[in-house]
Amino acid sequence: MLKRILTAVVLIPVFVALLFLLPPKAFCVLTGIIVLWAAWEWSRLMGLRQVKYRAMYPLILFFLLIASIWLYIPGVIIGAFVWWLVAAFLVICYPKFSQVWSKSMILRGLMGFVTLIPCWLAINFIRNVPDTGVYVLLFLFVLIWGADSGAYFAGRRFGKTLLAPDVSPGKTWQGLYGALIVTGVITLAVLYGTGVPYGLWFFACLIAIVTVLFSIVGDLFESMLKRNEGLKDSGQLLPGHGGILDRIDSLTAAAPVFLFGTDLMQKMFS
Repeated sequence: MLKRILTAVVLIPVFVALLFLLPPKAFCVLTGIIVLWAAWEWSRLMGLRQVKYRAMYPLILFFLLIASIWLYIPGVIIGAFVWWLVAAFLVICYPKFSQVWSKSMILRGLMGFVTLIPCWLAINFIRNVPDTGVYVLLFLFVLIWGADSGAYFAGRRFGKTLLAPDVSPGKTWQGLYGALIVTGVITLAVLYGTGVPYGLWFFACLIAIVTVLFSIVGDLFESMLKRNEGLKDSGQLLPGHGGILDRIDSLTAAAPVFLFGTDLMQKMFS
């Protein structure tokens, strides 16, 4: 617990500072490095063990990230939203249908690509929106960090009913409720503090809630893959937290879903 808190206390201020200080290209490179490290950890979820084979996966992803810069972002985000609906279905039904993907290293590798690439694109797309992008992205991070903390502490204090026992024995419905309560508090505070018109509050809160629900799907999806491989953590890079992938699993789903929702709301009210 102490290691978990200390790691967060050190990393969060550093990352927030980099979010504001780095120019767009440098931030793109930084997030790219993080995603490539996550890809290295994902290779374990595929069942790869030898270093030379594991190294091939982030290398392939590196070239795919470069190629993805020229993709039509709205199409990618819609595709990512559909993917996370499929991922939610796989988590809910687990272990049913697991034989479809659990024996296929290639399929699990493709799952990694459609998980990591849209997340990277969404984060940098949001950040590069003129004037407001940095603040909107910060709101997304705070939303996910807050919901994760709310779920953790509510689960530890009140957790009784398991949310997905076949996937993650540590997740409870009480933790989910804690995450949603924190989500509501953060969202309402930001809406009030920034003077957002009241007419947009319902849709903004809906986007925040859906984003957090999908962030939980992202967490559970990685847990499902780890359980399939008999792993507790994706890595040991971050004391008390596991690997990079263990820290960004929620964000992999939340970022494209959040962008999808905010873009939809903008089109509705523009």
